[in-house]
Amino acid sequence: MFRSLMRRLSTAFAPLLALALLLGCGSSRVSISGEMKYGKTAEENFNFAEEELKEGNDVEAVKFFEFVRTKYPFSKYSALAELRLADMKYDKGRWIEAADAYKDFLKLHPTHENADRAAVRVGLAHWNDAPGDLWLFPPAYEKDQVSVRDAAKELKEFLEKFPDSKYRPEAEKVLALARRRLADHEWYVAQFYAKRDLWAGAAGRLETLVREYPGTPHEQDALIRLAEVYVKMDERFRAQQALQQLIVKHPGSPRRAEAEKLLAQLR
Repeated sequence: MFRSLMRRLSTAFAPLLALALLLGCGSSRVSISGEMKYGKTAEENFNFAEEELKEGNDVEAVKFFEFVRTKYPFSKYSALAELRLADMKYDKGRWIEAADAYKDFLKLHPTHENADRAAVRVGLAHWNDAPGDLWLFPPAYEKDQVSVRDAAKELKEFLEKFPDSKYRPEAEKVLALARRRLADHEWYVAQFYAKRDLWAGAAGRLETLVREYPGTPHEQDALIRLAEVYVKMDERFRAQQALQQLIVKHPGSPRRAEAEKLLAQLR
């Protein structure tokens, strides 16, 4: 009998408990029935969205931003709402979704005052999506580099399009990291081919490293290695070109003496 009474009481008070939870934890701009209480202007609804976001009510914030975006498409707050929706994806670590959202924003608003922030974040999102170095796992340069290449491409385009942006230092820093990672990958794959006497494959990777990523730490070693690989392929002229490039481009290189000696042997 006691259990039966408790069940009836639980059933009777369940709606009140649910209401209390809704009022205590949810948004004040959501009715008891779950309907959104939208404002009368784009600005008002945009501000509602920002307040919901600060209070941790992401679902409600998205609804307000989406309402502004669709209900007031010609308002300045519509573009800002699109940007904030992309920011929410970025802040949640949904990197590819964020990159796509920022790209969509740039297509619709290429001259917006925040276009540079959207553009740099496309590149940063791809960089953040790239695999990192984890203990007991292969180093990052051995893994798939699609996201790193996308990051380098987007950041390079950002620097060309927005040379005076305040985000330039951050973009340059990450671009340098991405270029080094890609150079490390090319060096790794070239060594992989060379160890298996796959000289054409090794030469192709070393050529890419020298051409696409000049100034990275492997460049000088790559030129020496490229000359050695071309000798294996009986491409003496190409070997000479690689050595001459090292001597001319890096006259102070610690490997210059080695390059000059090998060049003399090939003449």
